[in-house]
Amino acid sequence: MGSYSHITAGFLLGFQHRLELRRLLSSTPTGTGILKLDPKLLISSGVTVLALDFDGVLAHHGAPVPLPEAVAWMKRCEALFGGDKIFILSNKPTEGRRKWFAEHFPAMRFISGVRKKPYPDGLNKTAELAGVPISSIMMVDDRLLTGCLAALVAGARPCYIRRPYACFAFRPFAELFFWKLRVMERLLVRLIALF
Repeated sequence: MGSYSHITAGFLLGFQHRLELRRLLSSTPTGTGILKLDPKLLISSGVTVLALDFDGVLAHHGAPVPLPEAVAWMKRCEALFGGDKIFILSNKPTEGRRKWFAEHFPAMRFISGVRKKPYPDGLNKTAELAGVPISSIMMVDDRLLTGCLAALVAGARPCYIRRPYACFAFRPFAELFFWKLRVMERLLVRLIALF
């Protein structure tokens, strides 16, 4: 498949799951970021494994390492879930990020060698490595038509981050592009849910 097949898949699968995406969008408060996610509540709701996107979820786009507040949140999650039950599922798993996690969170693993989100391959691999039913995995992502859609396709739990980390001073054009992309995704989800 071509390197951009995941974009086409996003539109096709997005249409198939349009009502679930609309419900997810409607039920997620505007200010939702990872710091609003209480690891204890996640566990009490049956979540046993976290799959985390990187860009927008743990740091701004293109950042080499997570932000300090994201690191503190991950430490809380690691203490409750165990590091071997937290995975990084990013469409951009850079070597620098891998090295940082190997040094600071050695039990957490990157999922790679699979088709990009919204394909469910990364979540299927996560379930296999963690040895849990896919329904107990929560995919935390700032994009409706990539990570959240992958969760819906796979049968995992989507967690939509509506307040992603951004730094317009660091990479202004990339941040502006992804900000507009998120706005367009929300509009598209609302539009296709009418059909």
